[in-house]
Amino acid sequence: MTTQTAPQNLSCAVTGSQDYLNYIGGKWVPAKSGKTFKNVNPADPSDMVGTFPASGEADIQEAILAAKKAFEQWRLVPAPKRGEIMFKAGNLLIERKEELARAMTREMGKVVAETRGDVQEAIDMVFYAAGEGRRLFGETTPSELVNKFCMTVRQPLGVVGLITPWNFPMAIPSWKIAPALICGNTMVLKPASDTPLSSILLVQIFEEAGVPPGVINLVCGSGSEAGMPLMKSENVKLISFTGSCEVGRIVNETCAPDFRHVTLEMGGKNACIIMDDANLELAVEGVVWGAFGTSGQRCTATSRVIVDRKVHAKVRELILTKMKTLKLGYGLNDGVNIGPVVNEAAMNKILEYIEIGKAEGADMLAGGSRETTAGSGWFVQPTLFDNVKSTMRIAQEEIFGPVTALIPVDGLKEAIQVANAIDFGLSTAIYTKDVNQAFTALRDLESGLTYVNAPTIGAEVHLPFGGMKNTGNGHRDAGQTALDTFCEWKSCFVDYSDSLQKAQIDD
Repeated sequence: MTTQTAPQNLSCAVTGSQDYLNYIGGKWVPAKSGKTFKNVNPADPSDMVGTFPASGEADIQEAILAAKKAFEQWRLVPAPKRGEIMFKAGNLLIERKEELARAMTREMGKVVAETRGDVQEAIDMVFYAAGEGRRLFGETTPSELVNKFCMTVRQPLGVVGLITPWNFPMAIPSWKIAPALICGNTMVLKPASDTPLSSILLVQIFEEAGVPPGVINLVCGSGSEAGMPLMKSENVKLISFTGSCEVGRIVNETCAPDFRHVTLEMGGKNACIIMDDANLELAVEGVVWGAFGTSGQRCTATSRVIVDRKVHAKVRELILTKMKTLKLGYGLNDGVNIGPVVNEAAMNKILEYIEIGKAEGADMLAGGSRETTAGSGWFVQPTLFDNVKSTMRIAQEEIFGPVTALIPVDGLKEAIQVANAIDFGLSTAIYTKDVNQAFTALRDLESGLTYVNAPTIGAEVHLPFGGMKNTGNGHRDAGQTALDTFCEWKSCFVDYSDSLQKAQIDD
């Protein structure tokens, strides 16, 4: 088996093509089968980004064993020292931000201003988690007995499996890697097959920063060939998954028989409410950004616009006007607002949903087709439906594309009822100048994230990220809550009374 120990070429990732490798036990290695798969630029499918290992169970098992071996030493490294390594990684991300962003645009399609934001989110997450190396606080608390000391401490889980999506191919892996590392875990990362390069570049940075061999392992491959063996392994104490509800259910069921930990971050069908007293220009600006940024390929994308009937016509007019300013194209070109969707299958699924909306009787006011003037890639026109009923499929199911639906309502009560009448509960927004309406919405909207006078997109790493209902299973990425995902709590008791004290005994 050949190995490669030096980081693979970053400049080549921006402009050329090369063969990339898995990272197992501190070595860059091919898949044991020798099989590979190709990855292409979604804005120009003739531009091959590179070839990647089509890994299987043997590769996953080797990575798990490397992580298990490394855990025995990594868990004993003081958390502040782990944090120092992560600070180095954060600084390397800053130094290489532009090249990383440009490579990501080429790999997954979103415009370079957004991929810079993706890298910045990784920077923020790494620095935030690094700081927690001196803040992995437990608690001390009085005992109910004399001469007895009580405290709580955090302990790492062991080997964790991280399965990440393609739409934020550096930010979301960082949400999982950074807290897992600072808590003292080792890991196997299985990135999405559409965007393995961004994860490889991120892992290279951690390697260069000084993360010891075996602590981070990366295995490329499909969900069935690489993801499933990772989920099934009894040596993997936690699977942290971000992706679709369909796959999330499989993850949950696979880990359930032996009670291994699972965190799930899944779909969304996010609503932006616009009340009649709102700053309509601001609201529309937020809707267009939330609905069509990243070509609608965000779990927090604004896929429903619930608008008070009194301002419905005006909002519709303003959205249509704003949409005319959007320019589709390759995300590295000047002036481009909207890039392609990630692959041909995604494009076809979005176009199918557009036909479903038309068949359901919604009024399609703009878009609705593949955009061929932007290039040879998988471009879909930003699409707006009007007079959508809340029971229609385009108002209930996650489309994951540049499609949004206007739903007229009468007043705040109906707006909240419609917003909540879905299976998901990730993100919501309300535009209003009425503080009473704002706080009623904050209280009553069933979502893990709620914004007032801001779009449904725009998370911050020091706050918990996740949703209710079918969006997840109660866990959260980011913020201090992520630390709870990647550690166990232990309660410790020290009795210095030099006598047997019987707790829970009624004297």
